[in-house]
Amino acid sequence: MSDGTLSQAELDALLAGTGESPVAVAGGNDHERQLLQDFLVSSADSLSANFSQLTATEVSLKGPEVSFTNQDALLEQLPDMVTMVKADFNAGFPGEHLFMMGEATAKAIAARMTQEEDIQMDAMALSVIGELVSNLVGTQITALTKQTGNKSIASVSPEASNVPKAVVALPGGDFSAALYQLDLGDGNTQQFWEIYSSRVSESIARSLDKDTVSTAGSSPPPRNSTMSARGGGMSGIGNSGMTGQPAQVQSVQFPGLTPHPMAQEQGNIGLIMDVFMEMTVELGRTKKLIKEILGMGEGTIIELDKLAGEPVDILVNHKLIAKGEVVVIDENFGVRVTEIVSPMERMQD
Repeated sequence: MSDGTLSQAELDALLAGTGESPVAVAGGNDHERQLLQDFLVSSADSLSANFSQLTATEVSLKGPEVSFTNQDALLEQLPDMVTMVKADFNAGFPGEHLFMMGEATAKAIAARMTQEEDIQMDAMALSVIGELVSNLVGTQITALTKQTGNKSIASVSPEASNVPKAVVALPGGDFSAALYQLDLGDGNTQQFWEIYSSRVSESIARSLDKDTVSTAGSSPPPRNSTMSARGGGMSGIGNSGMTGQPAQVQSVQFPGLTPHPMAQEQGNIGLIMDVFMEMTVELGRTKKLIKEILGMGEGTIIELDKLAGEPVDILVNHKLIAKGEVVVIDENFGVRVTEIVSPMERMQD
């Protein structure tokens, strides 16, 4: 008679019967998973370099390991609070695409990028994480464009949020999850996930699959047969077969995948070329008490936070973009640009 406990075999049978899943679940196919993983691994060095530049420290990014999973299996691995960054593709491979990390990991990354301690996941920290993901996605799109020849790949502007994992919106059904191991230079390993919906991962894998492209595009022999028939031999038609004509006509469309001028991107940026933006030059700043401001009058000297001879700040829409030196042009003041501000400095500002 049983004592009420279940054996391992019985547990396995129950899990199989109720649909409970471990971290990796059935879905997609291993060839698709391997193609996506190989691509992401090949981009890891570029992503590490971008991480290092934005955090001003030597960053090591390992992996990723790609697996097919689902919402329940992934959420089991996450802490109660997570930082999610939506970066859906809206062209090329349209569909859901996002990054996911624990709140502690997001804080560690944001602290390195802002050089601040005890950082909170406020609007500024979320903006920093969004900027990082935007940089990573841009690097991946560049690599995808180069490897697939697809010039139309684009994503929405990444939007970060810090939420309880219970309300996280993940793709439905099974999806691809790439697990990265991140070392921010302190010896501690942080983890984050890059998630693709099944539709997106399948489209990317199909475009990366050289065997599929070469098989579908293996049309030179039929084309030669058609040419020989045109050259004066009915035997050419007999060799290719009349029933093969539609396949031959379809296959010649593949040369369109070769690189072509980026007219579309140029056209998009051209839409906003005549938009006015406010540009200001800031000599310096200071803070005063209300009583000091009320006491100002003619002849009052206000001491600024800039030393004499220091570059002045050049701002566009109140965002620091460059530094320069003041010059005089035909009795008018001007400013000569001497330095373009790096993305790291822009985020700190």
